Amino acid sequence: MARTASVLRPMSEVWEWQMFGRCRDRSGAQFFHPDDDLGRISRRLREAAAKRMCDGCPVRRQCATHALTVGEEYGVWGGFSETERVMLRDLGWRDTVDESRLADVDQLDRRIERARAKLGKPNPMKPAPPAQSRHEATQRAS
Repeated sequence: MARTASVLRPMSEVWEWQMFGRCRDRSGAQFFHPDDDLGRISRRLREAAAKRMCDGCPVRRQCATHALTVGEEYGVWGGFSETERVMLRDLGWRDTVDESRLADVDQLDRRIERARAKLGKPNPMKPAPPAQSRHEATQRAS
């Protein structure tokens, strides 16, 4: 069966959202770890910087949906790291897609936070709460 022109869309329409990303003029090194970067701390810092860039990006939903749909394995896409996208694939993410066929990134963020809390793993991108002194802890317990 032959495809008709009305079914096919130009490739530029599929990728046009990338023209509006906050990362458009940035180096890919901020979003993808270099081959020789084996350190956890430098990776976390790089991912945190990339995620800050994604916050408030006008095409974050398109970017995250793309990465989850095609199974992007590397880098930060739509504010989600490689590890977080694996978590979302395991937890399920397609139920967050709306009528415009885009994932709800706020709902995905909450889903990841709940999964981390359940595992007892804090979000490495969020600062830890200030430590309590022994005196404060004792006063709160009483």
